[in-house]
Amino acid sequence: MRTVVDQQDRISQKIAVSVVFVAAMFMSIMDVTIVNVALPTIGRDFSVSPTSVASISIAYLVSLAVFIPASGWLGDRFGGKRVLMAAIILFTVASALCGTATSLGELVTFRILQGVGGGMLAPVGMAMLFRTFPPEERVRAASILTVPTTLAPALGPVLGGLLVTELSWRWVFYVNVPIGIAAVIFGSFFVHHSVESRPGRFDVAGFLLAGAGLGLLMYGVSEGPELGWASAGVLLTIVLGAALLVAMVVTELRNSSPIIALKQLQNHLFRSASGVILMLSIAFLGTLFIITLYFQDGRGMSPLASGLSTFPEAIGVMAGAQLASRFLYKRLGARRHVTIGLVGVAISIGLMSLMGASTSLWWARVLLFLMGLGMGQVFVPAQAISFATISPSDTGRASTLYNALRQLGGAIGVSLLTTVLVLIGATHHVAGHVIANFTSYRVTFLVAAVMCFGGIPWALTIRDADAAHTIPSRHKSAGTPLNGPVPIRVVVDVAVPTAP
Repeated sequence: MRTVVDQQDRISQKIAVSVVFVAAMFMSIMDVTIVNVALPTIGRDFSVSPTSVASISIAYLVSLAVFIPASGWLGDRFGGKRVLMAAIILFTVASALCGTATSLGELVTFRILQGVGGGMLAPVGMAMLFRTFPPEERVRAASILTVPTTLAPALGPVLGGLLVTELSWRWVFYVNVPIGIAAVIFGSFFVHHSVESRPGRFDVAGFLLAGAGLGLLMYGVSEGPELGWASAGVLLTIVLGAALLVAMVVTELRNSSPIIALKQLQNHLFRSASGVILMLSIAFLGTLFIITLYFQDGRGMSPLASGLSTFPEAIGVMAGAQLASRFLYKRLGARRHVTIGLVGVAISIGLMSLMGASTSLWWARVLLFLMGLGMGQVFVPAQAISFATISPSDTGRASTLYNALRQLGGAIGVSLLTTVLVLIGATHHVAGHVIANFTSYRVTFLVAAVMCFGGIPWALTIRDADAAHTIPSRHKSAGTPLNGPVPIRVVVDVAVPTAP
């Protein structure tokens, strides 16, 4: 026992939690884009239609949405380390099982299991990260978050195209296994076990309403562009999902210990940051999906070439995150920094509407790099301030709400922009030939830019005085946080370190 404690004490918890969280989130986020590349090949291998094979992605997204609500309570009840390690193990095992699937039914079942683990990764890991970093160091934590959330979506198509072409579609799942094993081993030795204040009873009603509501809504918005928004199945699931979420809101506001902490939206800073992230997720993740279609369907590029052309976005985000965390945030303050970043992202996406059939690919790559650079200026300060005035005991459930909104924003972005593309027509007939209709892509990029501009009203509601203690230089000069949130602390039980 003493040996394990010594091993844990050899490394800072800021480093230990960051390493495990980045590895876990990298797997979870990359999984969506890397699997999308392999779907056509999987469909041919299992001899199923393109519509049927889409269930592989939808099953994962729905399962993810269902289990996100429970993650905050589980982390508080059993300790962040236990739950995070269990989620990584479940995700890793499910990934290995997906690679061995012999039918579409098996693969969908294993993807649902993946979603159970994936739904707990982000909220629990983020809560642990922000409990480990005090408010004045949240900018550093936010720059860490940019690694998995931006590198993974861009790397997925590149790695997916390479694995499917050179090896087999099964390797898009197997690639998670070594990452998951390494994260579990590292986390078991170096991450401290911690338990927050008593979370109260498990809110069964809230979980069922939130899980079913989010799951149905996620299914509806995912299937809408494919089946048609007027189809009975899509309308029924969206209406029923929305109704369940309304019932969940009424139930949770009356509950003294809700599983979804909606009352956290009364926190001005958290509400403003959540609004920004929701609109940014719609625009950013929707644009990444459409630009892939532009490269592959519009320009006829291979998945690998498309992925390589998209990759400058990840480079831009990582460079932008360093620029934001090291220089700009402390000079601009939260409100101006987020607003300027949103304008930069919106303009970059808007300029993509000028691209056509013969536009230089370097123009597209430059715009993607600039979009990523702007993303860093939004993501870093928004993440830094999101939980700045949330107490440690509320961080887990606030993280659950935050990640549910982010996940829903991504699904809305992809479905909204896909719908615009379908309504205008991704192809048209010219001289008897079916060719790409680049007008549809132009309009779609403009819609994404408008959605990004929609985050600016939320950014303008940020009060710099509320976020002042997240700026290191100001914190040091003031000596005490301005708005007096409860100091961030981690309750550590080093006497009985617990492996997952």
